[in-house]
Amino acid sequence: MESIKKICTDALRQLQTYQFWKEFFIMTLGMFIAAIAVDYFLVPAKLVIGSTSGIAIVLTELLETVGMPAKLSVVLTIVNSALLLVSFIFLGRDFGAKTIYASLIIGPMVDFCEWIYPYANLLTEAGQTSVMGDPWLDSLCFVLILGISQSILFTINGSTGGLDIVAKMANKYLHLEMGTAVTIVGFAASATSMAINPAKIVIIGLIATWINGLVVDYFMAGLTRKMRVCIVTDTPDPILSYILHDMNRGCSIYTTKGGYTGQEHTELQTYLHKDDLSHLMTFIRKNDFKVFVTASSVNVTFLSDSQSE
Repeated sequence: MESIKKICTDALRQLQTYQFWKEFFIMTLGMFIAAIAVDYFLVPAKLVIGSTSGIAIVLTELLETVGMPAKLSVVLTIVNSALLLVSFIFLGRDFGAKTIYASLIIGPMVDFCEWIYPYANLLTEAGQTSVMGDPWLDSLCFVLILGISQSILFTINGSTGGLDIVAKMANKYLHLEMGTAVTIVGFAASATSMAINPAKIVIIGLIATWINGLVVDYFMAGLTRKMRVCIVTDTPDPILSYILHDMNRGCSIYTTKGGYTGQEHTELQTYLHKDDLSHLMTFIRKNDFKVFVTASSVNVTFLSDSQSE
């Protein structure tokens, strides 16, 4: 009884935080983007591209074949729900809680997209089964839009649900790049389309799954990349104060020695996003500090206790 009371208290406390509503908005936006990709580009062409949405399409077609018609959104919700237990066991409570929302909302959101504007309205010719008129174009549109959705959700330790859970497990325990993990898991899912699709559509699904992995890595790199900034100066105090107090960033201090002059200087080293670097350079130029600055891209930063910086 006490544990239930504690859980409810913690939940109410979370509801009162800005962070909760911020992540809730990000998850809702990300899932709506994913639903658009599924409903308008995946479903009409019956493409199976490395996702539970593709698996749900296969299952829906097979159920209809044996005389048990089912709604795609219902099958999709069931498939996603079956993977939630795996999320809790292997990925922890945080990822699992967010993925619950993502997994349960994707089906209704697909229905919502259909309610707003049915994809059938986009099929202008008789017998047309592709919104873009070509399965290749449909697959590329799906991959691009879904890649944006996945990348947004991964930055808050969430996912679009379904096979992203398996991909995140491979990322965590096998230390694979997120895009690589998505690709490997997606290939297995795409292979299931052999049960309902001709070889051409299966091959399109496999290639699109590989491209999806590249797209995820591309967007993730843009969202998580930082700049390693080194500033050599004889006036470190005002710059250090700006980094620590105005930018709320960490900074390391080193004593360096010029190889040519032999004079000692102070080096400040920090990790910033591109926008932060721009603000820092504006501050330095405005105050006319004499500095030597280098900046290089860093894709991953972490602490020794595995907490992200």
